[in-house]
Amino acid sequence: MIKKNRDDFIEDNKNFIYTSTYKVCKKNLHWENDDELSIALIAFNKACDTYDGSKGNFFSYASILIKNSLIDFFKKSKDTPHLIFDSNDNEEKKHQYIDYKISLNQYEIDCENKHRSEEIVLFTQELKKYKLDFHCLIKSSPSHIDTRNNLLNLALICYKNEDILTYIKTKKLLPITQIALITNTRKKYIEKWRRYILTLVILLSSDDFPYIKSYLNIKVGDNYD
Repeated sequence: MIKKNRDDFIEDNKNFIYTSTYKVCKKNLHWENDDELSIALIAFNKACDTYDGSKGNFFSYASILIKNSLIDFFKKSKDTPHLIFDSNDNEEKKHQYIDYKISLNQYEIDCENKHRSEEIVLFTQELKKYKLDFHCLIKSSPSHIDTRNNLLNLALICYKNEDILTYIKTKKLLPITQIALITNTRKKYIEKWRRYILTLVILLSSDDFPYIKSYLNIKVGDNYD
């Protein structure tokens, strides 16, 4: 895949690495000081190690690894930032997506679609263990962005709490009372969105669904320094 020396290849693509990192962190970053860029650099290097033609376009694959590595970094950080779903749906973003698709050849597109389809099948099977249905979840997802962001951070709290995560993994249920006490959230609210929160916890706690996780478009909120 890489004809040039690895160090030269990484150096030539530092702008890509920075841009991919900025899209998640939404703040100015410095190579000398910011852990986020170091995480992204490691993820890009991992992409170089693990890439093969069956994974589709290299830079699409590398971007997914960078995004998911940063999300994992934030999940494990003591000072976890407020995470949000990127709801930016302006014309510029649409044009960028169209340009990106045009830049891929049909083989790369087919490979990416194949991996996504395989992940959806595996994810559907995982959801069944929790008595959740993938298609019903899509239809019943919250429409308001503030609600989605709030539920994302509730799921993040569940993931970071070892007792809650262990309960979820063993019982295949959400400990609603415990979550309500820890987060000072009404039990009725948690019960209403129980399936959605549970689905997010499953995604956040697994490394088996990188394409689906990337599709969520999670980024850091405006309060991140």
